[in-house]
Amino acid sequence: MADIQYYGTGRRKSATARVYLRPGKGEFKVNKRAIEAYFPNETLRMIIRQPLQMTDTLNKLDVLVNVDGGGMAGQAGAVRHGIARALLEFNSELRKKLKRAGLLTRDPRAKERKKYGQKGARKRFQFSKR
Repeated sequence: MADIQYYGTGRRKSATARVYLRPGKGEFKVNKRAIEAYFPNETLRMIIRQPLQMTDTLNKLDVLVNVDGGGMAGQAGAVRHGIARALLEFNSELRKKLKRAGLLTRDPRAKERKKYGQKGARKRFQFSKR
């Protein structure tokens, strides 16, 4: 029973999260640290818990996460995406609920590349007529 685990990969911006769900009492470990230590911002923790609260599995599963790349917001989004995907492996009947909430969709938005001869992706150097 102890070796049962469900896996999901989540991505957002340039962050990647490997999420493992195991039967337990709702403990969160992010990069071998408590979720409060890794994500001090309550809003980010709320984003991460969203799929578990929606499916009433918050106190039934332990969550182990390895997250890499990006910033805090991108990592939180990646963890949320990974949890949602792992929940599908846990119970495929949750798909409709998660899909309706938009938690299974990988957010494709990423940073646009800087263009040559310009200041940034969209920003230009000041135009001088004379």
